[in-house]
Amino acid sequence: MVIAAVGQLCSTASMSANLAQCQILVRKAVTAGAKALFLPEASDYIGSSPAETISLARSVHDSEFVLGLQKEAKQSNLHINVGIHEPAPDGRVKNTLIWINDEGIITQRYQKVHLFDVDIKGGPVLKESASVEKGMEVLPPFETPVGRVGLAICFDLRFPEISLALKRQNAQLIAYPSAFTIPTGRAHWETLLRARAIETQSYVLAAAQTGAHNEKRRSYGHSMIVNPWGEVVAQLGDEYTEPQIAIADIDLEFLEKVRKEIPLLRRTDIYPEV
Repeated sequence: MVIAAVGQLCSTASMSANLAQCQILVRKAVTAGAKALFLPEASDYIGSSPAETISLARSVHDSEFVLGLQKEAKQSNLHINVGIHEPAPDGRVKNTLIWINDEGIITQRYQKVHLFDVDIKGGPVLKESASVEKGMEVLPPFETPVGRVGLAICFDLRFPEISLALKRQNAQLIAYPSAFTIPTGRAHWETLLRARAIETQSYVLAAAQTGAHNEKRRSYGHSMIVNPWGEVVAQLGDEYTEPQIAIADIDLEFLEKVRKEIPLLRRTDIYPEV
């Protein structure tokens, strides 16, 4: 078995302050013996408006946040999965998830496919597509020290097609870094994460933003790790006082046992393969 960690923080519009929070999480993960640290969506910053979100975007070559985490990964011999923003050609941004290996090199990049456009009566109004360019592909799973990882981001959680496509390509862990709103988090967060774990018989690692990012936006928190049987094996709360991690052993023998004892034989003769 090997240890994986999910980190929880409260990003603001300050990339230097957000990097400092992530550096704390790196140290906690290393102390816990983790081989990989999974950080939330938009760990580099959360703006108070679409205009600010766009104005803060930097390429990975110019981002103090990304460069700082690459240095941390190399110095700590730790793999880091982190959600960031990158400039898009049309003037919007890309909501991306990168994998930084233990040599500080970015080896994988996934761009969020499903964007969160919502108008809740009496609640938040969020139109992600106003400032964010949608991704166009599912990234194939890749080998890591904690297993074969598939990537998705936040609102992607509501679409099982992505997780099923990743499972078909033998993903063993699926990451869902997120910044769920409080109403949707209370209603669906744990239920959706457990469902994705059960239907793919995979570990689900969900690092979450928490607390008040600005006057307009709060996130639900409750970062968690769910095993292939659908059990929550690690979970944080929603109160924010400092960056926190939750850790769990990733037992790939247990994963194979679950998949062997409850084989999911799909009827692709009567419905399409995802």
